[in-house]
Amino acid sequence: MAVTSSSGVGTSPAGGLLDRERIIAKAGFNRWLVPPAALAIHLCIGMAYGFSVFWLPLSKALPVTDPSCASLTLMDALFTTSCNWRVADLGWIYTLFFVLLGCSAALWGGWLERVGPRKAGFVSALCWCGGILVASIGVMTHQLWLMWLGAGVIGGVGLGLGYISPVSTLIKWFPDRRGMATGMAIMGFGGGAMIGAPLANLLMGVFKSEAGPGVWQTFMVMAAIYFVFMMGGAFGYRIPPAGWRPEGWTPPAAKSSMITHRHVHLRNAHKTPQFWLIWAVLCLNVSAGIGVIGMASPMLQEIFAGSLIGQPGVAFAQLDPAGKAQIAAIAAGFTGLLSLFNIGGRFFWASMSDKLGRKNTYFCFFILGIILYALAPTLALMGSKALFVLAFGIILSMYGGGFATVPAYLADIFGTQFVGAIHGRLLTAWSTAGIVGPVVVNYIREAQIAAGVAPGPALYTSTMYILAGMLALGLICNALVRPLPEKWYMSDEEVAALQAKSAAANAGPTGSFGIGKGGLDAKAALAWLAVGIPLVWGVWVTLKSSFVLFG
Repeated sequence: MAVTSSSGVGTSPAGGLLDRERIIAKAGFNRWLVPPAALAIHLCIGMAYGFSVFWLPLSKALPVTDPSCASLTLMDALFTTSCNWRVADLGWIYTLFFVLLGCSAALWGGWLERVGPRKAGFVSALCWCGGILVASIGVMTHQLWLMWLGAGVIGGVGLGLGYISPVSTLIKWFPDRRGMATGMAIMGFGGGAMIGAPLANLLMGVFKSEAGPGVWQTFMVMAAIYFVFMMGGAFGYRIPPAGWRPEGWTPPAAKSSMITHRHVHLRNAHKTPQFWLIWAVLCLNVSAGIGVIGMASPMLQEIFAGSLIGQPGVAFAQLDPAGKAQIAAIAAGFTGLLSLFNIGGRFFWASMSDKLGRKNTYFCFFILGIILYALAPTLALMGSKALFVLAFGIILSMYGGGFATVPAYLADIFGTQFVGAIHGRLLTAWSTAGIVGPVVVNYIREAQIAAGVAPGPALYTSTMYILAGMLALGLICNALVRPLPEKWYMSDEEVAALQAKSAAANAGPTGSFGIGKGGLDAKAALAWLAVGIPLVWGVWVTLKSSFVLFG
């Protein structure tokens, strides 16, 4: 039976460290400790975006010249120990990451709401870091199926649980700034590759030898580092007691019918048209953005070609190998710059959505996106590198902003009681987009090449217009989102019964939490430094690599 502490917060002395009852915050807890805990997890799992740094070293891990390896099928690649893997074979891990992320978030989102973010974060750390360790064994034994199973499947489950673990908690801690709170955490997922990719390169440089490229050793070290950070994040999570609200803050009178103070049960959310409209909004926004991410490097090289290295008028096909190597380095800087826009957009747009409203923010994404995608071919023909880069930077900021804004959009429409689980189900849109976006872009490009279109602006014109069309569909879906009818909301009695089951209902509202009590105190400052220093280092490394873009 739960007992009540002197602060009025229910605790369970017999409960384990991971139990939900053990993480109900006590009086005086500073809510600004929760975002860095979320960032600690998201910065680690965000390395999923940067895993391509391992593809080339792994594709040359064996000094093989056997002619039979040239006819390797995908099934052969999974089990061969004598042939190098192809980049395409390794790239399936990237697909598995995001398919499993969406599926695991959808499957276990309800479980997360019941057990709390600490247990979900703990399991996420075991799966993500354990999956990387299994992948390291796959590299050691040269078994691709172990790489797929470890990093792709087990790691993908860790991605899903880690990604959604803080969403519901942050929204409840920051009811006054829902968008900003989720933006702070979710920008970490976008920033994970900025830290992880250069760290991986450094480690591979240390471990590289004649025996191999040093990938399996790098996996083991990174898994250990990530495990420490993710455990710190998981054990840093706290949830507010039922009925808590920030000191001096009262829920504002409904300024918009798009924001509810009621709650929809998880079992009913997916039965509403609003859920599927927001699903389509996210899927279309992400499909277009992923399409750009996937072709950013070749697009810049083929469109601007010789002009990137002071040889205007020289087409991509006319460049010698040294010239192509130079523009490849510049394109890498472009990709890094886009990642900065992706990260910054997650915080900027999510924070702006607190003022603009979530629906209006998505209108901005789609209208601006349509204009910029439609203008991109013109900017390419003009040869305006600065405007081209700026346009795609804004596009990527809105791609990231879409991820960060959607949890608050769901909370506005469906309430906060099950928002983490509902968000988990919505992330199947990401899994879908992860397949649709790259497939559409790659097939259009191949069709253009087959039709005789030479590398250059014309190669991507049709692609840009099709992506603009996808955003136009998203604009329509967003316009159709309406407030939910009364029949979908739970009664006050149902909500009270659910909260009583969590053992948090013994706690009454209190004003001794949040920025009104502590703010950025010493403990919070240390927590922010722990995640801020690696993030600043990653930003600096990325900026240095992007400087070459403008000479």
